Amino acid sequence: MEIIPFESKYAVDFKRLNEAWLEQYFVVEPYDSELLSRCEESIIKPGGFIFFVRVEDQIVGTAAFIYKSEGIYELGKMAVEPTFQGLKLGQQLMQYLLDFAKQQQWSKLILYSNTVLENAIYIYRKVGFKTIPLEKNLPYNRSNIKMELELERSHEN
Repeated sequence: MEIIPFESKYAVDFKRLNEAWLEQYFVVEPYDSELLSRCEESIIKPGGFIFFVRVEDQIVGTAAFIYKSEGIYELGKMAVEPTFQGLKLGQQLMQYLLDFAKQQQWSKLILYSNTVLENAIYIYRKVGFKTIPLEKNLPYNRSNIKMELELERSHEN
């Protein structure tokens, strides 16, 4: 298993993996369609990042950092192929993402989720995400929980 950065050839995998879990639990919303169909324009170009989990020659997982403001990113679009779930790939990906965010010296990560996704919420809490109040105009209709993680910043002079 290795975690690799975005390449245009993997955009189809990003869409495939995310649409699969969205359709299983919810519905693909307009904002999802924008992010998934045009991930390079809507996530990468504005300053975001997308990573993939590759097992041998197969892309089996993904996650994105969506730029919100200076030092603040939304962690989103995290998905693992159903046949590869239960192997702790999601937890390994999460640790990679946290290490990456700290290396970038970001101050905070936020995420939107739904409490029906118990395994995901468990992983988020396990790594330190705390529940915070939802704002009025949510980016996703399915969201019933918002979480944030304050990142430790190194104060090098």
